[in-house]
Amino acid sequence: MPNAAPIGIFDSGIGGLTLAHAITELMPHEHIVYFGDTAHLPYGDKSATAIQAYSLKICNFLMEKNCKLILIACNSASAAAYDLVKTYVGTKAIVVNVIDPVIDYLDQNWAEKTIGLIGTKQTVNSGIYASKAEALGKSIQVKSLATPLLAPMIEEGFFNNNISEQIIKEYLAHPNLENIEGLILGCTHYPLIKKQIDAYFHGQIQVIDTSLIVAAAIKQILADADLLVDSQAPSTRQFFVSDYTDSFEKSTQIFFGETIKLTQYPIWD
Repeated sequence: MPNAAPIGIFDSGIGGLTLAHAITELMPHEHIVYFGDTAHLPYGDKSATAIQAYSLKICNFLMEKNCKLILIACNSASAAAYDLVKTYVGTKAIVVNVIDPVIDYLDQNWAEKTIGLIGTKQTVNSGIYASKAEALGKSIQVKSLATPLLAPMIEEGFFNNNISEQIIKEYLAHPNLENIEGLILGCTHYPLIKKQIDAYFHGQIQVIDTSLIVAAAIKQILADADLLVDSQAPSTRQFFVSDYTDSFEKSTQIFFGETIKLTQYPIWD
């Protein structure tokens, strides 16, 4: 794989653009190919079998783009399809999910502590964060809560207002999250409401933005493999979706910090 090969990123929709943005901020010279499966969003309510089928199809597309690393920028797909995708891709690209870098972070920083997790039904019901944290053998307890209204709320632009504040308050007051010392934002949408979550906890609970953790992990993985881009030339960024609407394109500014051009790619035709 040449160093100039792109980083491939895929998500169930455009929420993964928060991760794409974190990666471009940290590694501005890396080339990016993003695919949002907007035809099938949200993955959080889909079966594991369906998510696996979608993920393999998208990986074919990213391998055709000669990506050196493929990031599964979706907690639901990371939980349901990572092992299958890694086996399928083989040595053609490095495959990274959004869960293992966070588990590594817990391993280094959260021994003998209780941490909360909010995410989609698929992510929470998989129990993957709790089981991986337990396997560390460091007495880390993960208390999880499915928060299915948050992602569609954010996609519709209802955040940083009274509506989102009330929904966030109702979720965070749930007994499942009692006595936690930190909170993992287990969905790529959630960094956009981090300030509101911080405000709810009055700074008493550390709110963990996983997009920053994952971006740093990818940089280290590429450095270890000697695959960081070795040019200071301007990077290229391509953004594809399986279903295009004007509202998707308008929403890109919410997740990426700027409006970007989405190209519809008929992957399911």
